[in-house]
Amino acid sequence: MTINITAKKREAIGRANWKNRVDGNIPAVVYGAEAESQNICVNRKALVVAFREAGESSLVDLAIDGQEPLKVLIQDLQKDPLTGDVIHADFRVVDLTKEITAEIKLEFVGESPAVKGLGGTLIEALDTLEVRALPTALVSSIEVDISSLKTFDDAIHVSDLVLPAGIVAINSPEDTIAVVEEPRSEEEMAELNKTVEIDVAAVEVEKKEKTDEAAGSEEKKPV
Repeated sequence: MTINITAKKREAIGRANWKNRVDGNIPAVVYGAEAESQNICVNRKALVVAFREAGESSLVDLAIDGQEPLKVLIQDLQKDPLTGDVIHADFRVVDLTKEITAEIKLEFVGESPAVKGLGGTLIEALDTLEVRALPTALVSSIEVDISSLKTFDDAIHVSDLVLPAGIVAINSPEDTIAVVEEPRSEEEMAELNKTVEIDVAAVEVEKKEKTDEAAGSEEKKPV
């Protein structure tokens, strides 16, 4: 299925983009594959829907002002730290005949016996995989089946993944993707709580010392 986004060229830059955002559009940049860098704006809702399907590693057809669509990847999606709204995006134009490097999201599926039966905690050491492939071979995500994690000694490595045809992992085959951490004992939890209490007390002492120093400095100031 082809994912499409339409866009318009924009003249506004920096703070002048406020009107675009008020109108439901966000500023973006198109670059790469010997294409001329362009400032554009896209509909925020349309971009969010497209990104949900494509992620950062599936091809998208980007049509600017009704021209022939460019084959792009959505890159570097920036969000407002307070609202979580998308405020900027980069579109990377790709050459379909040349291999590129990209990061593909890892999607954890299945159920780990070490989590369900032994009460362990799943530790996701990697959440993306760096790969090399032709743009047409890229996918939005790669599944990681955690049902093989039956004990606390089991681990899933990059070498265990079944990659789609045409995709080669750049990560080391020995890189750990996921393990299950054994539950902490009561003694370990008690020691952890004790350490936290000590840290909190140390912070309070340091804060009081700084306050006293500041007060002393104020008293020494000439009137």
